[in-house]
Amino acid sequence: MHGNLDLRDVARQTFGARAAFYATSAAHTDPQVLARLLELAAPARVSCALDVATGTGHTAFALSPRADVVIGVDLTCQMLEQARLRATELALNNVRFQVADALALPFSDAAFGVVTCRRAAHHFTDISRALSEMWRVMRPGGRLVIDDRSVPEDDFIDRAMNELDRLHDESHVRQYRPSEWETLLNEAGFSVQTVEPYFRHRPLNSLTENVSPQHTARIHAKLDALTWEERAKLNIAEVDGVVHINHWYVMLSAVKRTGG
Repeated sequence: MHGNLDLRDVARQTFGARAAFYATSAAHTDPQVLARLLELAAPARVSCALDVATGTGHTAFALSPRADVVIGVDLTCQMLEQARLRATELALNNVRFQVADALALPFSDAAFGVVTCRRAAHHFTDISRALSEMWRVMRPGGRLVIDDRSVPEDDFIDRAMNELDRLHDESHVRQYRPSEWETLLNEAGFSVQTVEPYFRHRPLNSLTENVSPQHTARIHAKLDALTWEERAKLNIAEVDGVVHINHWYVMLSAVKRTGG
């Protein structure tokens, strides 16, 4: 809980305020990552695809050439407004958006051949329930692709990056290690096919942009208190005069097991 708000309300407030930023964010429009996601999610054309926590729609747009219909859902109305504007600009007639909670998807069982979720699962207040809902709305043998912030199998990096991201965004719940993701997906009824950890060396302001002065100060204080060894683990270094830090991610593909 956050005062009188739960984390989903915090997420609505946070991403409502940042909607225009996410519409053009380089991290969310990364063509290499979107191309790989498409390879894993829809190597052949599918009838119906669902993008959970679609934000401003980048993944839904990437899926649109490979699906008859793509539905993108998100908690935040302002994000979906940006997505609809962009869909109009791109003249995409097979993509539509609606407000929905990942923990209670408003679709019938086995409705989709492909389900994706990108850069959002670390905000879910009940990751097991969200995965259960994705499993429920997928056809047997359907494909799930997750692309999300992650942490390597290292206790210090795990703790440090989750603390920093919680200061960056108060709706942050947890970045999961690849091993945790494999366990979560298996327990939800999926057979894991691909686990691809990767990282991006990003400017430090990727953690402080659109963040309150108080939390920005706390982020800098935490980084200033690190030892040289800890700074090396996070790959804190200047690039062309700008301080950068590693952000870790993982892309996973899985198939819905027949019979649960």
